[in-house]
Amino acid sequence: MTWIAAGSFAAWVWLLLGQGGFWRTGVRLPERAPAGGEDGDWPAVAVVVPARDEAEVLPVSLGSLLAQDYPGHAEIFLVDDGSTDGTGRIARELAARTHGLPLTVSSPGEPEPGWTGKLWAVRHGIALARSRPTPAPEYLLLTDADIAHTPDSLRELVGAARTAGLDLVSQMARLRVATAWERLIVPAFVYFFAQLYPFRWVNRADARTAAAAGGCVLLRDSAAVRAGVPEIIRHAVIDDVALARAVKRSGGRIWLGLADRVDSVRPYPRLGELWRMVSRSAYAQLRHNPLLLVATVAGLAVVYLAPPVALLGGALYGSPGAALPGAAAWALMTGTYVPMLRYYAQPLWLAPLLPFTAALYLLMTVDSAVQHCRGRGAAWKGRTYPRPERARTARSGRAGAAEESAGP
Repeated sequence: MTWIAAGSFAAWVWLLLGQGGFWRTGVRLPERAPAGGEDGDWPAVAVVVPARDEAEVLPVSLGSLLAQDYPGHAEIFLVDDGSTDGTGRIARELAARTHGLPLTVSSPGEPEPGWTGKLWAVRHGIALARSRPTPAPEYLLLTDADIAHTPDSLRELVGAARTAGLDLVSQMARLRVATAWERLIVPAFVYFFAQLYPFRWVNRADARTAAAAGGCVLLRDSAAVRAGVPEIIRHAVIDDVALARAVKRSGGRIWLGLADRVDSVRPYPRLGELWRMVSRSAYAQLRHNPLLLVATVAGLAVVYLAPPVALLGGALYGSPGAALPGAAAWALMTGTYVPMLRYYAQPLWLAPLLPFTAALYLLMTVDSAVQHCRGRGAAWKGRTYPRPERARTARSGRAGAAEESAGP
């Protein structure tokens, strides 16, 4: 335990000093200069909203998009992805009452083989936007149906992108934190994400790290064409990270930070809902690799669980060699979590509970792997995606059957 505690303390020193300042929360939308003056020439924007059974949150989220105060031409394309709760009807009624930005509601039908539902919907929405005779969109705002924007959100996003010459601007929406479970798990979700993808590294043109937050992505249309998206990432479950990688690899400049004007309105009041939200894509994050799973479980145990165990065990059995580095590691962990709790306006006494939260995330990750091994893959709102190898086999089988039926 002494050696494990020492290793945990060393890991936290390295994370504090060498992981891109992941724990800082000051990465916000770059300042913008007026685009051609406040009343000048603003580029056309197409807002693409994939939606599947979102009737409950649309009045807030879509309402905020319809009310955008944008000086240029902007149009909303809501893609109803097989909803059964009247999502499309409610969207049209909202637009009729609001008289805000123009809205087009369409449905692409069931996804073709090899496509996830969200990316299939995004593809359909982008195609609709590009089919308009004029004006052609210079930017695409890809935003989820549970995301609400302040009235100046689009103006600030476009202004920042043009001022800094960015091809992709993404903001991590401020997630809802209202119940006890949300307070315990949600700020940690963003904290862990930033630890995996430090925002300062993402925003460096010379760094390989690439990530985005799928709830709010402003993408230059020419950069999307150059990168070949969404077609090149059509199978991705973690589509936001895949999108950012494709854009950066194609030479685009990307930016990711925390939001001040963008909020998620989707509630996750109970542990089960939060559990499903994390576990549906956790194993995909590990590329469905059992060795990465083992390494991740071991890493979480050493970095997050060992410090309190070493401190308490060392104190109980009179082993300062385990207790002292365990206490130091726990203190560093707690200190790095404080800025995220402040960003979410949560009580700071939650910071020492991060090991418990990490244990929950560890179990969610293992559960994600178990569901994958059972052939359930990622699931979202009644749609289950098969294991990648099964999907490839199914596509190959369909292709072979097609060739046979088209034979001589």
